[in-house]
Amino acid sequence: MSLYISLGHADADLSNIELTCAMQDALRQLGPRRKVIAVPPDHTRGNSRAGILTLAAYEHYGAHLTDVLPAVGTHFAMTEEQLNKMYPGLPHRLVRHHDWRNDAITIGMVPADFVHEVTEGIYAKPWPAQLSRHIWQGGHDLILSIGQVVPHEVIGMANHNKNLFVGTGGTQGINESHFVGAAYGMERMMGQVTNPLRKILNYAELHFCQHLPIVYALTVVATNEEGLLKTRGLFIGDDLECFERAAELAVQVNIKLLDEQPRKVVVHLHEEEFHSTWIGNKSIYRTRMLIADGGELIVLAPGVKTFGEDHDIDRLIRKYGYRTTPEIMRFVAENQDLQDNLSAAAHLIHGSSEGRFSITYCPGNLSRAEIESVGYQYADLSQMLDQYDPQKLRDGWNVVAGERIFFVRNPALGLWAHRSRFV
Repeated sequence: MSLYISLGHADADLSNIELTCAMQDALRQLGPRRKVIAVPPDHTRGNSRAGILTLAAYEHYGAHLTDVLPAVGTHFAMTEEQLNKMYPGLPHRLVRHHDWRNDAITIGMVPADFVHEVTEGIYAKPWPAQLSRHIWQGGHDLILSIGQVVPHEVIGMANHNKNLFVGTGGTQGINESHFVGAAYGMERMMGQVTNPLRKILNYAELHFCQHLPIVYALTVVATNEEGLLKTRGLFIGDDLECFERAAELAVQVNIKLLDEQPRKVVVHLHEEEFHSTWIGNKSIYRTRMLIADGGELIVLAPGVKTFGEDHDIDRLIRKYGYRTTPEIMRFVAENQDLQDNLSAAAHLIHGSSEGRFSITYCPGNLSRAEIESVGYQYADLSQMLDQYDPQKLRDGWNVVAGERIFFVRNPALGLWAHRSRFV
């Protein structure tokens, strides 16, 4: 087990050239490979620097990089335009699409007694570890998993083996992993390096994947005081230490703890990155521990045009809406369609304020009736952009028309919480 690259610190500013050189240095340490698959994120993780690292691998391996499998999980497949923007120059013939409902294989079951123990009795079923057939049956002598470590609503801190077991996982594994996190409590998970679901995935990798030649390339990316993206770290290795070092740095640079709870938070969802509430509800997940009781979250969402990134999940969101945890748990108990789609149930829990604050969505391509039908308030996007212009606001505190608000330019880059709510 090796850590090949460990670069960065809280004030680092790694350039694209430095990332490319470090990536190729790590690949040289691995020695020659004849058949490589890269597993980077999709366009919804456009700030991850994964595009740079994937292209560095392609430049290094040439024809020996035979497959690129974006870890889309339940998301839409990447379009040609999105591929060209995130991976410019990468031949599209190398790209494989992951179909989470049909392409995954169950490679083992994490025992129920282990799941029961780590979830403190909240969940007591065996968890199915599932991987894409392209990974499990591909015959590759290097599986290069690329991504960004950042606070995450399902698994505390994103990436490492989550990129494989969820990003290229199957229906049952994704459904139950999401539900484990929701049942345990999202606010107990967010920003936590060690948590029940991470322990379950670590068990699966340790017991079922030791023969697979997996190497992780993990970035840490954050904004500076001017709101500019800075790459703070790069960690490349084939063991848990790689993730732990990246996560330690991400905790320092991606979690913002405040001493004051704002009564109004405004979040902007960039239209090229956020097309659905399934992704766009990071605006809720990443700020809910910050907002004061009785406060308001305003979501500026010019690119949002749907709820789910999957037909069945979109239908379930429209049917049940974003309700409180007790309501969703009752719906799950009474309805087979939610029992068969537990990731949707988890998402509905995650997207609720639990009645603690109001959520006003301002979508570019969903109607008032659609937004209000799922339990949110609606406001006209153009009017709200006039009032809260992202080009004029700075990250953090602002005064708009005499009102003090807190602004988040991109919720995918961090976690914002009041000190009293983050343990």
